[in-house]
Parts: sequence; structure tokens; C-alpha cells
Amino acid sequence: MGELVSFEPDEDFDAPGWEAGKPAVQEERSLLEKLQDLVLSTSDMQEFLNELAVLSARSVSGNGEDVLCGITLLRRRRAATVAYNSETAKSMDELQYAFKEGPCLTAASEQRTIVVDDFATENRWPEYSEVVSGHGLRSILSAPFTIGAGAHAAMNLYSYRPGSFRNEEVTFAESYARQASKGLQLALRMAHYSEEADNRSRAMESRTDIDVAVGIVMAQNRCSQAVAFEILQRASNTRNVKLRVIAAEIVQRVSGTAPATHFDG
Repeated sequence: MGELVSFEPDEDFDAPGWEAGKPAVQEERSLLEKLQDLVLSTSDMQEFLNELAVLSARSVSGNGEDVLCGITLLRRRRAATVAYNSETAKSMDELQYAFKEGPCLTAASEQRTIVVDDFATENRWPEYSEVVSGHGLRSILSAPFTIGAGAHAAMNLYSYRPGSFRNEEVTFAESYARQASKGLQLALRMAHYSEEADNRSRAMESRTDIDVAVGIVMAQNRCSQAVAFEILQRASNTRNVKLRVIAAEIVQRVSGTAPATHFDG
């Protein structure tokens, strides 16, 4: 699994409405504990991201208003909204990808916080702002996640009120994003290892099918291993079907069952 990622609070970590380190409204668990629990309780990356979007909107919205949240991930020169707490947030994120510019993309790619007080008067991204404003959304706060080389991400918080994100919300969102980044790093790392394991497993299964099929062709044609493999390749090229599919069909036809794969994971 690699290096264990642990959560440690930032020294300046503070939330809207907190005084002298104590929240105005007492909660049973601190935000830090919630992030830790989120990592431990979710079974895969997608579940973690979905829950993170919900928690992000709830945590930053200190005044109780409905805040829409989308999480943008930039990887391999492609942008995607990997989690959201509403379809509207997802749609507004995806509009940016179509325009190829906007606050979320800027926050993620440049790793800096972006605030739009009112889309009705915003002139940095005029076309995008006009469309978002037409959907009734007025302000946004985009705070970057720090997730390491090769990928960038941002938390995008939309509000139907202009000027919804004041200095205290921005400060809290930035500290929150730093804390959540550690959980996001761990989730991405776990997803990467899981994907690698799946790829290895599929590769081993394909190899088993091909090896068994080669043996069947050798027995049927009384030929060498090289000749049997050439026969399979010709069949693959003639039918325009992958070699592993041809092999699996031969094994299935002869044995009636798929071959078992035995290897150490």
C-alpha cells in the first residue's frame, strides 16, 4: 500500500463561527475525525469521493444555506467531475470543460483559491459566467486539493446567493481542502493499486487461456508449440477477434468450462 497517510490538523485550522478554538455550535465529532472516518468507512474511491462532496458542502456552508459541491480532477490533460452532491453542480463543472476555462479549472491547474462573488458581474470568464448566472447560481468558491504530481483537483462550491463566500468561509475552505487532500491522496493511491491488481489478474487469465488453447491445437494437429500459436494468430486475424477471445472459445468448446488460473496475487 506504500506510505501510510495520516491526518494532522493545520495550526491555523479554524471554521466559520469558531471562537478561541471552540465552535459556536458544538458537534459530536471534529471535522478532522469525520475525514478520518470517511477514509476508513468507505470501500472504494468513488464512494469516498461522493461522501467527500457531501461533507465538503455541509462543512463549508456555515450559515446553513444549501451549497452545491463538485470535485474536479485534472489528470492526463483531461478534466472530469469525479464527485458531486447535486446534478446541477456536475453540470456547472462540465460547462467549464466545454468552454475550457473557468474558476474550477483555474483553481485546480494553478493550485490557488478562486472566488466569484457574483456571476452576473464576473468578467474573467464572461461566456461561462453568463451561462451559470442563467441557471440561477450567483457565486462560487473553488479551493485546490494538493494530491501530488501527475494530477490536480479542486473543490467547487456553488451558491444561489451573490457574495456567499466571505473571508472566513474562504479561510476555512482552504484549511479544509488541505486536510481533505490527505484523504484524497490515499483514495487515489488505493484506486491505483486496485487498478494495477485488476490488470495483472486479467493478464494472467488471458495468458492461461492462450497457453491452454495452444496445447489443444498442438494435440489436435500434432504440431509444435510455435506452429500451434501461428494457427491461433491466423484465426484471430481472419476473424478480426482478439487472440485471447479465440483462445477462450477453444478452451470452452473442448472442456465446457473456462480454465482456472493459479497464481499468487
